[in-house]
Amino acid sequence: MTILGRLSLTPFRSLRLTIAAVFLVLGVVGFACGGGPGALPGAVHVLTTDSVVGPVMEQYLDRGIDAAEDEDAAAVVIRLDTPGGLLSSTRDIVQSILGAEVPVAVYVYPRGARAASAGTFITAAANFAVMAPGTNIGAASPIASGGEDVPTTLEKKIKEDTRALIRSIADVRGRNSQALEETVTEARAYTAREAVELDVVDFVAGDLDELLDSIDGREVTLESGRQVTLQTADAEVVFNNMSFVERFLDLIADPNIALLLLSLGSLAIFIEIINPGVIFPGVFGVIALILAFFSLSVIPFNWAGVGLIVFAFVLFGLEIFVPSGGILGGGGVVALILGGLLLTTGNPPEFQISRWLLIGLAAALGAIVLFVLVNVMRIRTLPAQVGIETTIGREAVVRTTLDPEGFVFFDGEMWTAESTEGAIQEGERVIITEVHGLRLKVKRQ
Repeated sequence: MTILGRLSLTPFRSLRLTIAAVFLVLGVVGFACGGGPGALPGAVHVLTTDSVVGPVMEQYLDRGIDAAEDEDAAAVVIRLDTPGGLLSSTRDIVQSILGAEVPVAVYVYPRGARAASAGTFITAAANFAVMAPGTNIGAASPIASGGEDVPTTLEKKIKEDTRALIRSIADVRGRNSQALEETVTEARAYTAREAVELDVVDFVAGDLDELLDSIDGREVTLESGRQVTLQTADAEVVFNNMSFVERFLDLIADPNIALLLLSLGSLAIFIEIINPGVIFPGVFGVIALILAFFSLSVIPFNWAGVGLIVFAFVLFGLEIFVPSGGILGGGGVVALILGGLLLTTGNPPEFQISRWLLIGLAAALGAIVLFVLVNVMRIRTLPAQVGIETTIGREAVVRTTLDPEGFVFFDGEMWTAESTEGAIQEGERVIITEVHGLRLKVKRQ
Protein backbone atom coordinates (compact mmCIF):
# COMPACT_ATOMS: atom_id res chain seq x y z
CA MET A 1 0.00 0.00 0.00
CA THR A 2 2.81 2.41 0.84
CA ILE A 3 4.63 1.85 -2.45
CA LEU A 4 1.46 2.25 -4.48
CA GLY A 5 0.65 5.43 -2.61
CA ARG A 6 4.04 6.92 -3.39
CA LEU A 7 3.76 5.95 -7.03
CA SER A 8 0.36 7.55 -7.38
CA LEU A 9 1.26 10.83 -5.70
CA THR A 10 4.87 11.84 -6.04
CA PRO A 11 6.11 11.15 -9.59
CA PHE A 12 2.83 11.18 -11.46
CA ARG A 13 1.75 14.54 -10.05
CA SER A 14 4.93 16.03 -11.57
CA LEU A 15 4.29 14.19 -14.82
CA ARG A 16 0.80 15.65 -15.13
CA LEU A 17 2.11 19.16 -14.49
CA THR A 18 4.83 18.66 -17.08
CA ILE A 19 2.35 17.52 -19.72
CA ALA A 20 0.16 20.57 -19.10
CA ALA A 21 3.16 22.93 -19.25
CA VAL A 22 4.47 21.49 -22.51
CA PHE A 23 1.10 21.76 -24.25
CA LEU A 24 0.63 25.29 -22.92
CA VAL A 25 4.01 26.41 -24.25
CA LEU A 26 3.41 24.78 -27.64
CA GLY A 27 -0.02 26.37 -27.87
CA VAL A 28 1.28 29.86 -27.07
CA VAL A 29 4.19 29.52 -29.50
CA GLY A 30 1.94 28.13 -32.21
CA PHE A 31 -0.50 31.03 -31.77
CA ALA A 32 2.29 33.58 -31.83
CA CYS A 33 4.16 32.16 -34.81
CA GLY A 34 1.46 30.76 -37.08
CA GLY A 35 0.19 33.96 -38.67
CA GLY A 36 0.50 35.03 -42.29
CA PRO A 37 2.91 37.65 -43.68
CA GLY A 38 0.40 40.54 -43.66
CA ALA A 39 1.68 41.90 -47.00
CA LEU A 40 0.03 44.48 -49.25
CA PRO A 41 -2.01 43.21 -52.23
CA GLY A 42 0.06 42.58 -55.36
CA ALA A 43 3.13 41.32 -53.49
CA VAL A 44 5.08 38.20 -54.41
CA HIS A 45 5.12 35.65 -51.59
CA VAL A 46 8.27 33.54 -51.39
CA LEU A 47 8.16 30.17 -49.62
CA THR A 48 11.38 28.27 -48.93
CA THR A 49 11.73 24.58 -48.18
CA ASP A 50 14.81 22.37 -48.22
CA SER A 51 13.62 19.23 -46.44
CA VAL A 52 12.04 15.93 -47.43
CA VAL A 53 8.53 15.93 -48.84
CA GLY A 54 6.23 15.04 -45.97
CA PRO A 55 3.37 16.32 -43.84
CA VAL A 56 5.43 19.26 -42.52
CA MET A 57 6.24 20.55 -46.00
CA GLU A 58 2.66 19.88 -47.05
CA GLN A 59 1.31 21.92 -44.12
CA TYR A 60 3.75 24.78 -44.73
CA LEU A 61 3.13 25.10 -48.47
CA ASP A 62 -0.62 24.82 -48.03
CA ARG A 63 -0.53 27.59 -45.41
CA GLY A 64 1.68 29.74 -47.62
CA ILE A 65 -0.54 29.41 -50.67
CA ASP A 66 -3.64 30.14 -48.58
CA ALA A 67 -1.98 33.26 -47.16
CA ALA A 68 -1.08 34.44 -50.67
CA GLU A 69 -4.67 33.95 -51.81
CA ASP A 70 -6.02 35.82 -48.77
CA GLU A 71 -3.60 38.72 -49.36
CA ASP A 72 -4.41 38.85 -53.10
CA ALA A 73 -0.75 38.24 -53.95
CA ALA A 74 0.61 38.66 -57.48
CA ALA A 75 2.29 35.24 -57.32
CA VAL A 76 3.81 32.62 -55.07
CA VAL A 77 7.40 31.47 -55.57
CA ILE A 78 8.34 28.16 -53.90
CA ARG A 79 12.11 27.83 -53.57
CA LEU A 80 12.59 24.07 -53.51
CA ASP A 81 15.48 21.77 -52.64
CA THR A 82 14.44 18.22 -51.78
CA PRO A 83 15.66 14.62 -52.14
CA GLY A 84 12.06 13.37 -52.36
CA GLY A 85 9.67 11.92 -49.84
CA LEU A 86 6.17 10.57 -49.37
CA LEU A 87 3.91 10.04 -52.35
CA SER A 88 0.81 10.84 -50.26
CA SER A 89 2.18 14.27 -49.29
CA THR A 90 3.33 14.82 -52.86
CA ARG A 91 -0.21 14.33 -54.13
CA ASP A 92 -1.60 16.79 -51.60
CA ILE A 93 1.01 19.42 -52.48
CA VAL A 94 0.36 18.94 -56.20
CA GLN A 95 -3.38 19.38 -55.57
CA SER A 96 -2.72 22.62 -53.66
CA ILE A 97 -0.56 23.99 -56.47
CA LEU A 98 -2.90 22.95 -59.29
CA GLY A 99 -5.92 24.33 -57.48
CA ALA A 100 -4.30 27.57 -56.30
CA GLU A 101 -6.12 30.83 -57.03
CA VAL A 102 -2.79 32.59 -57.39
CA PRO A 103 -0.01 31.90 -59.94
CA VAL A 104 2.64 29.55 -58.54
CA ALA A 105 6.27 29.29 -59.62
CA VAL A 106 8.48 26.50 -58.27
CA TYR A 107 12.13 27.52 -58.29
CA VAL A 108 14.71 24.76 -57.80
CA TYR A 109 17.22 26.79 -55.83
CA PRO A 110 20.03 27.43 -54.84
CA ARG A 111 22.83 26.24 -57.12
CA GLY A 112 23.54 22.61 -56.34
CA ALA A 113 19.95 21.99 -55.21
CA ARG A 114 17.72 19.27 -56.61
CA ALA A 115 14.09 18.46 -57.19
CA ALA A 116 14.53 14.72 -56.97
CA SER A 117 11.84 12.06 -56.83
CA ALA A 118 8.74 13.71 -55.30
CA GLY A 119 10.23 17.11 -56.05
CA THR A 120 9.83 16.39 -59.77
CA PHE A 121 6.05 16.20 -59.43
CA ILE A 122 5.90 19.40 -57.37
CA THR A 123 8.05 21.34 -59.83
CA ALA A 124 6.13 20.12 -62.86
CA ALA A 125 2.80 21.08 -61.25
CA ALA A 126 3.67 24.79 -61.03
CA ASN A 127 2.47 27.41 -63.51
CA PHE A 128 6.15 28.23 -63.95
CA ALA A 129 8.82 25.57 -63.41
CA VAL A 130 12.19 27.28 -63.00
CA MET A 131 15.65 26.00 -62.15
CA ALA A 132 18.81 27.72 -61.00
CA PRO A 133 22.06 26.90 -62.84
CA GLY A 134 23.78 23.83 -61.45
CA THR A 135 20.58 22.16 -60.24
CA ASN A 136 18.95 18.91 -61.35
CA ILE A 137 15.53 17.32 -61.52
CA GLY A 138 14.21 13.76 -61.93
CA ALA A 139 14.91 10.22 -60.71
CA ALA A 140 11.29 9.84 -59.63
CA SER A 141 11.04 6.04 -59.70
CA PRO A 142 9.20 4.63 -56.66
CA ILE A 143 11.36 2.58 -54.32
CA ALA A 144 10.73 0.40 -51.29
CA SER A 145 11.28 1.37 -47.69
CA GLY A 146 14.83 0.07 -47.57
CA GLY A 147 15.88 1.89 -50.74
CA GLU A 148 15.68 -1.16 -53.01
CA ASP A 149 13.38 -1.59 -55.98
CA VAL A 150 9.90 -2.70 -55.02
CA PRO A 151 8.76 -6.27 -55.86
CA THR A 152 7.64 -6.86 -59.45
CA THR A 153 3.85 -6.97 -58.95
CA LEU A 154 3.78 -4.07 -56.53
CA GLU A 155 6.28 -2.19 -58.67
CA LYS A 156 3.96 -2.38 -61.65
CA LYS A 157 1.00 -1.04 -59.69
CA ILE A 158 2.92 1.82 -58.10
CA LYS A 159 4.70 2.80 -61.29
CA GLU A 160 1.48 2.82 -63.27
CA ASP A 161 -0.06 5.04 -60.62
CA THR A 162 2.87 7.48 -60.53
CA ARG A 163 3.15 7.46 -64.34
CA ALA A 164 -0.50 8.43 -64.57
CA LEU A 165 0.07 11.22 -62.03
CA ILE A 166 3.07 12.68 -63.85
CA ARG A 167 1.26 12.45 -67.21
CA SER A 168 -1.79 14.24 -65.84
CA ILE A 169 0.43 17.01 -64.45
CA ALA A 170 2.23 17.32 -67.79
CA ASP A 171 -1.08 17.54 -69.65
CA VAL A 172 -2.42 20.27 -67.36
CA ARG A 173 0.76 22.36 -67.58
CA GLY A 174 1.64 21.59 -71.20
CA ARG A 175 4.99 19.98 -70.45
CA ASN A 176 6.86 17.15 -72.15
CA SER A 177 4.89 14.15 -70.95
CA GLN A 178 7.35 11.55 -72.26
CA ALA A 179 10.42 13.15 -70.69
CA LEU A 180 8.64 13.47 -67.35
CA GLU A 181 7.31 9.93 -67.54
CA GLU A 182 10.84 8.62 -68.08
CA THR A 183 11.82 10.08 -64.69
CA VAL A 184 9.42 7.50 -63.26
CA THR A 185 9.88 4.52 -65.59
CA GLU A 186 13.63 4.83 -66.15
CA ALA A 187 14.70 7.00 -63.20
CA ARG A 188 15.94 9.65 -65.62
CA ALA A 189 17.37 12.87 -64.20
CA TYR A 190 18.12 16.11 -66.04
CA THR A 191 20.35 19.08 -65.54
CA ALA A 192 18.79 22.54 -65.65
CA ARG A 193 19.80 23.06 -69.29
CA GLU A 194 18.59 19.59 -70.34
CA ALA A 195 15.28 20.13 -68.55
CA VAL A 196 14.68 23.37 -70.47
CA GLU A 197 15.60 21.77 -73.80
CA LEU A 198 13.22 18.87 -73.15
CA ASP A 199 10.42 21.21 -72.05
CA VAL A 200 10.38 19.69 -68.56
CA VAL A 201 10.79 23.15 -67.03
CA ASP A 202 10.25 26.61 -68.47
CA PHE A 203 13.57 28.39 -68.04
CA VAL A 204 16.72 28.88 -65.97
CA ALA A 205 17.07 31.86 -63.62
CA GLY A 206 20.21 32.84 -61.76
CA ASP A 207 18.35 34.48 -58.88
CA LEU A 208 14.92 35.51 -57.66
CA ASP A 209 15.01 38.91 -59.36
CA GLU A 210 15.73 37.31 -62.73
CA LEU A 211 12.85 34.91 -62.21
CA LEU A 212 10.40 37.71 -61.40
CA ASP A 213 11.57 39.73 -64.41
CA SER A 214 11.14 36.69 -66.65
CA ILE A 215 7.52 35.95 -65.66
CA ASP A 216 6.47 39.62 -65.61
CA GLY A 217 3.71 40.27 -68.18
CA ARG A 218 2.96 36.59 -68.78
CA GLU A 219 -0.59 35.32 -68.63
CA VAL A 220 -1.78 32.24 -66.76
CA THR A 221 -5.15 30.59 -66.44
CA LEU A 222 -6.01 29.54 -62.91
CA GLU A 223 -8.05 26.51 -61.87
CA SER A 224 -11.20 28.63 -61.65
CA GLY A 225 -10.75 29.70 -65.28
CA ARG A 226 -9.70 33.22 -64.34
CA GLN A 227 -6.90 34.64 -66.47
CA VAL A 228 -4.21 36.65 -64.74
CA THR A 229 -1.47 38.83 -66.21
CA LEU A 230 1.50 38.82 -63.87
CA GLN A 231 3.05 42.07 -62.68
CA THR A 232 6.07 40.90 -60.75
CA ALA A 233 9.02 42.93 -61.99
CA ASP A 234 8.59 45.71 -59.44
CA ALA A 235 6.35 43.91 -56.97
CA GLU A 236 7.00 43.85 -53.25
CA VAL A 237 8.68 40.59 -52.22
CA VAL A 238 7.53 39.00 -48.96
CA PHE A 239 9.36 36.01 -47.50
CA ASN A 240 6.80 33.85 -45.73
CA ASN A 241 9.12 31.44 -43.96
CA MET A 242 8.25 28.51 -41.74
CA SER A 243 6.83 29.40 -38.34
CA PHE A 244 8.63 28.35 -35.18
CA VAL A 245 6.32 25.36 -34.73
CA GLU A 246 6.77 24.29 -38.35
CA ARG A 247 10.55 24.53 -38.01
CA PHE A 248 10.40 22.55 -34.79
CA LEU A 249 8.23 19.91 -36.43
CA ASP A 250 10.56 19.79 -39.40
CA LEU A 251 13.51 19.31 -37.06
CA ILE A 252 12.02 16.42 -35.09
CA ALA A 253 10.08 14.86 -37.98
CA ASP A 254 12.82 12.27 -38.22
CA PRO A 255 12.20 8.60 -37.37
CA ASN A 256 15.66 8.33 -35.80
CA ILE A 257 14.89 11.18 -33.42
CA ALA A 258 11.46 9.66 -32.74
CA LEU A 259 13.09 6.33 -31.85
CA LEU A 260 15.60 7.97 -29.50
CA LEU A 261 12.92 10.03 -27.77
CA LEU A 262 10.61 7.04 -27.44
CA SER A 263 13.39 4.82 -26.03
CA LEU A 264 14.91 7.37 -23.66
CA GLY A 265 11.45 8.50 -22.51
CA SER A 266 10.39 4.92 -21.73
CA LEU A 267 13.66 4.27 -19.89
CA ALA A 268 13.29 7.43 -17.82
CA ILE A 269 9.69 6.62 -16.88
CA PHE A 270 10.78 3.12 -15.85
CA ILE A 271 13.53 4.57 -13.63
CA GLU A 272 11.00 6.90 -12.00
CA ILE A 273 8.60 4.03 -11.34
CA ILE A 274 11.20 1.86 -9.60
CA ASN A 275 12.59 4.89 -7.73
CA PRO A 276 9.52 6.99 -6.90
CA GLY A 277 10.25 10.50 -5.77
CA VAL A 278 13.40 11.07 -7.84
CA ILE A 279 11.28 13.39 -10.04
CA PHE A 280 13.81 14.30 -12.74
CA PRO A 281 13.62 11.00 -14.69
CA GLY A 282 9.83 11.17 -14.63
CA VAL A 283 9.71 14.77 -15.86
CA PHE A 284 12.31 14.09 -18.56
CA GLY A 285 10.51 10.89 -19.57
CA VAL A 286 7.15 12.59 -20.04
CA ILE A 287 8.70 15.40 -22.10
CA ALA A 288 10.61 12.90 -24.25
CA LEU A 289 7.50 10.76 -24.86
CA ILE A 290 5.40 13.81 -25.75
CA LEU A 291 8.05 14.92 -28.24
CA ALA A 292 8.30 11.37 -29.60
CA PHE A 293 4.59 11.20 -30.36
CA PHE A 294 4.76 14.78 -31.61
CA SER A 295 7.41 13.59 -34.07
CA LEU A 296 5.45 10.47 -35.02
CA SER A 297 2.34 12.58 -35.66
CA VAL A 298 3.99 14.14 -38.71
CA ILE A 299 5.56 11.00 -40.20
CA PRO A 300 3.92 7.69 -41.10
CA PHE A 301 4.48 5.04 -38.43
CA ASN A 302 3.23 1.64 -37.33
CA TRP A 303 1.59 1.24 -33.91
CA ALA A 304 2.94 -2.32 -33.69
CA GLY A 305 6.45 -0.84 -33.66
CA VAL A 306 5.53 1.52 -30.81
CA GLY A 307 4.02 -1.36 -28.85
CA LEU A 308 7.12 -3.53 -29.26
CA ILE A 309 9.44 -0.71 -28.16
CA VAL A 310 7.40 -0.10 -25.00
CA PHE A 311 7.20 -3.87 -24.39
CA ALA A 312 11.00 -4.05 -24.66
CA PHE A 313 11.34 -1.78 -21.63
CA VAL A 314 8.77 -3.83 -19.73
CA LEU A 315 10.95 -6.89 -20.33
CA PHE A 316 14.06 -4.99 -19.24
CA GLY A 317 12.32 -4.13 -15.97
CA LEU A 318 11.11 -7.65 -15.38
CA GLU A 319 14.65 -8.95 -15.90
CA ILE A 320 15.78 -6.95 -12.87
CA PHE A 321 12.96 -8.09 -10.58
CA VAL A 322 12.36 -11.60 -11.92
CA PRO A 323 15.69 -13.41 -12.43
CA SER A 324 15.49 -15.32 -15.73
CA GLY A 325 19.13 -15.86 -16.59
CA GLY A 326 19.00 -13.12 -19.21
CA ILE A 327 16.01 -14.50 -21.14
CA LEU A 328 13.78 -11.51 -20.42
CA GLY A 329 16.58 -9.03 -21.11
CA GLY A 330 17.43 -10.76 -24.39
CA GLY A 331 13.75 -10.69 -25.29
CA GLY A 332 13.76 -6.95 -24.62
CA VAL A 333 16.66 -6.41 -27.02
CA VAL A 334 14.88 -8.46 -29.72
CA ALA A 335 11.60 -6.58 -29.11
CA LEU A 336 13.40 -3.23 -29.38
CA ILE A 337 15.03 -4.17 -32.69
CA LEU A 338 11.79 -5.54 -34.14
CA GLY A 339 9.91 -2.47 -32.91
CA GLY A 340 12.41 -0.17 -34.56
CA LEU A 341 12.15 -2.08 -37.83
CA LEU A 342 8.34 -2.07 -37.78
CA LEU A 343 8.01 1.54 -36.62
CA THR A 344 8.58 2.98 -40.11
CA THR A 345 8.01 -0.07 -42.29
CA GLY A 346 6.73 0.81 -45.74
CA ASN A 347 8.16 4.34 -45.68
CA PRO A 348 10.61 5.68 -48.27
CA PRO A 349 14.30 5.85 -47.24
CA GLU A 350 13.97 9.46 -46.06
CA PHE A 351 11.55 8.28 -43.37
CA GLN A 352 13.33 5.08 -42.34
CA ILE A 353 15.22 4.39 -39.11
CA SER A 354 18.96 3.92 -39.47
CA ARG A 355 19.84 0.26 -38.95
CA TRP A 356 23.12 1.26 -37.31
CA LEU A 357 21.35 3.52 -34.83
CA LEU A 358 18.84 0.79 -34.02
CA ILE A 359 21.47 -1.89 -33.44
CA GLY A 360 23.67 0.49 -31.44
CA LEU A 361 20.76 1.60 -29.27
CA ALA A 362 19.67 -1.98 -28.60
CA ALA A 363 23.23 -2.99 -27.73
CA ALA A 364 23.70 -0.01 -25.39
CA LEU A 365 20.41 -0.60 -23.55
CA GLY A 366 21.15 -4.32 -23.34
CA ALA A 367 24.55 -3.53 -21.80
CA ILE A 368 22.94 -1.16 -19.29
CA VAL A 369 20.39 -3.80 -18.27
CA LEU A 370 23.17 -6.41 -17.97
CA PHE A 371 25.24 -4.07 -15.79
CA VAL A 372 22.28 -3.38 -13.51
CA LEU A 373 21.39 -7.06 -13.39
CA VAL A 374 24.95 -8.08 -12.42
CA ASN A 375 24.97 -5.54 -9.59
CA VAL A 376 21.54 -6.62 -8.39
CA MET A 377 22.66 -10.26 -8.30
CA ARG A 378 25.83 -9.29 -6.44
CA ILE A 379 23.80 -7.43 -3.83
CA ARG A 380 21.44 -10.39 -3.46
CA THR A 381 24.34 -12.76 -2.72
CA LEU A 382 26.01 -10.50 -0.11
CA PRO A 383 25.79 -11.67 3.49
CA ALA A 384 23.35 -9.95 5.81
CA GLN A 385 24.50 -6.49 6.86
CA VAL A 386 22.05 -6.07 9.74
CA GLY A 387 20.99 -8.24 12.70
CA ILE A 388 22.83 -10.28 15.32
CA GLU A 389 24.18 -12.66 12.65
CA THR A 390 26.56 -9.95 11.47
CA THR A 391 28.65 -10.43 14.64
CA ILE A 392 29.97 -13.84 13.53
CA GLY A 393 33.58 -13.62 12.43
CA ARG A 394 34.19 -10.29 14.11
CA GLU A 395 36.73 -9.50 16.83
CA ALA A 396 36.17 -8.97 20.58
CA VAL A 397 38.45 -8.32 23.60
CA VAL A 398 38.37 -10.51 26.74
CA ARG A 399 37.54 -8.45 29.87
CA THR A 400 37.46 -11.29 32.41
CA THR A 401 39.21 -14.62 32.06
CA LEU A 402 37.14 -17.10 30.09
CA ASP A 403 37.33 -20.41 32.00
CA PRO A 404 35.33 -21.26 30.03
CA GLU A 405 32.87 -18.37 30.67
CA GLY A 406 33.37 -14.70 31.31
CA PHE A 407 32.88 -11.34 29.65
CA VAL A 408 34.15 -9.84 26.41
CA PHE A 409 33.98 -6.29 25.09
CA PHE A 410 32.44 -6.08 21.64
CA ASP A 411 31.04 -3.18 19.62
CA GLY A 412 31.02 -0.85 22.64
CA GLU A 413 29.17 -3.29 24.92
CA MET A 414 29.93 -6.07 27.45
CA TRP A 415 28.81 -9.54 26.35
CA THR A 416 28.67 -12.88 28.12
CA ALA A 417 31.01 -15.21 26.27
CA GLU A 418 32.11 -18.85 26.39
CA SER A 419 35.45 -20.11 25.18
CA THR A 420 35.57 -23.10 22.86
CA GLU A 421 39.36 -23.53 23.31
CA GLY A 422 39.87 -23.69 27.07
CA ALA A 423 40.86 -20.78 29.30
CA ILE A 424 41.54 -17.45 27.61
CA GLN A 425 43.20 -14.73 29.65
CA GLU A 426 41.98 -11.16 30.13
CA GLY A 427 43.15 -8.75 27.44
CA GLU A 428 43.44 -11.37 24.69
CA ARG A 429 41.62 -10.89 21.40
CA VAL A 430 39.13 -13.47 20.27
CA ILE A 431 36.92 -14.21 17.23
CA ILE A 432 33.17 -14.73 17.60
CA THR A 433 32.13 -18.12 16.16
CA GLU A 434 28.50 -18.48 17.27
CA VAL A 435 25.67 -16.42 18.70
CA HIS A 436 23.03 -17.92 21.00
CA GLY A 437 20.67 -15.20 22.12
CA LEU A 438 22.83 -12.82 24.14
CA ARG A 439 25.67 -15.33 24.67
CA LEU A 440 28.66 -15.52 22.35
CA LYS A 441 30.96 -18.41 21.66
CA VAL A 442 34.53 -17.35 20.87
CA LYS A 443 37.94 -18.72 20.04
CA ARG A 444 41.46 -17.34 20.06
CA GLN A 445 42.34 -15.06 17.17
